[in-house]
Amino acid sequence: MTTPATRKLGPALRRPGVEQVARAAPSSPMVPGRAGHRPVAIVDLEASALPPAVQVPRHYGSALVLFRWHGVPVGQAVLPVREGRVPADLLRAALEREAAPRIARRELRRWLGAPEDEAVGPLPSVSVAVCTRDRPEDLARCLAALARLPDTGHEVLVVDSASHGDATRQVVAAHPGVRYLREARPGLDRARNRALREARHEVVAFTDDDAAVDAGWLTAIRRRFGDARTLCVTGLTLPLELETPAQVWFERTNGFGRGFDRLAFQGALMNPFRMAVAGAGVNMALRRTVTDRVGPFDEALDAGTPTRSGGDHDMFLRILQAGYQIVYEPAALVWHRHRREWAALEDAVRGYGTGVYALLTRHLLEGEVGAPQLALGWLRWQLHGLWRAWRGVPGAAPVALHLAELRGCLEGPGAYARSRRRLTEMARAERAIAEAGAEA
Repeated sequence: MTTPATRKLGPALRRPGVEQVARAAPSSPMVPGRAGHRPVAIVDLEASALPPAVQVPRHYGSALVLFRWHGVPVGQAVLPVREGRVPADLLRAALEREAAPRIARRELRRWLGAPEDEAVGPLPSVSVAVCTRDRPEDLARCLAALARLPDTGHEVLVVDSASHGDATRQVVAAHPGVRYLREARPGLDRARNRALREARHEVVAFTDDDAAVDAGWLTAIRRRFGDARTLCVTGLTLPLELETPAQVWFERTNGFGRGFDRLAFQGALMNPFRMAVAGAGVNMALRRTVTDRVGPFDEALDAGTPTRSGGDHDMFLRILQAGYQIVYEPAALVWHRHRREWAALEDAVRGYGTGVYALLTRHLLEGEVGAPQLALGWLRWQLHGLWRAWRGVPGAAPVALHLAELRGCLEGPGAYARSRRRLTEMARAERAIAEAGAEA
């Protein structure tokens, strides 16, 4: 069953950020310090055959347990590890607390002989696209996971966003059947647009080079395009590892998961500027016709440009504003490798702040007169988080992360202006080259 998403979820434009931290108790195993940290194990558990206990290496202090029910993700919990074990009583209690209603609904539908979902009509054909730049090791893991997908007749594209050297091409060459495309200039949204142009199938499913898709990912995505109003499907994204304090804090403050209930987001039923609750670009699929209906990705946004992020949420926003819907499908699971080093985490959080305010700047320039009010609302939300951090409120994110995000926000408008100028200059240079070639 798909539930329309109409509830209020924080201030407009809110992406999971450093202020959106779960109000965990001080003793929570997911509240790390930067010193004395013990890593968090990732446990993928089939709850229909719950074991007496889960064994993990003894150096782990806690475990993030994903509960599945006959393969479908239904809930998660962070549980303490005791002498290398997560005891059965803790597993049972967490399963009941976090997943019992979803399991009950699925079992009731099975008992009634009702279908598992409302997928209608033939399933669409899909092109899988991975946009990458200078991360050959991550890309190799990503492509290995894609190779394990059931054969649905899909194709796999890798768009190399101006990587240095030939390592990316060599990784792709080691995976027969994967199509390699190269962009001469960097830019994640530029690479996404290239994938949409080059794809041979109806739907383009995007994942990142630092992610690994689950075996059921593509099938779950395909089943959600039965409604003609659906231009985009997103999915559940969980951490591939939580070995360092930076990775734990990334998951707590900027994790990509959006829960375990299928939701339909419609602009008529919500503020489209709350688009971040619908998902993230690491796990999104779009109809190829999206460019005809709402336009291509804005190549002045996201990685590889001064704006550093925001391209995915800008696309979500325009889809919702145009009257189409986005479906969040938790069965479409992807595992993401978060930033391992603290400096990389601060840099990523800063980039997220830059992208949010760059996105707002774009829409202000296009006549969205409410953009300044939205920016001020988000700023108040951030300052509240910074105040909690300064006071040392248990569970609050570190002050350094708040300051990094605020710094990025201040940089956002100028970054968008520089990015637009750069695009204009590149387009002018390309036209001059083309005209010179025509004259020759």
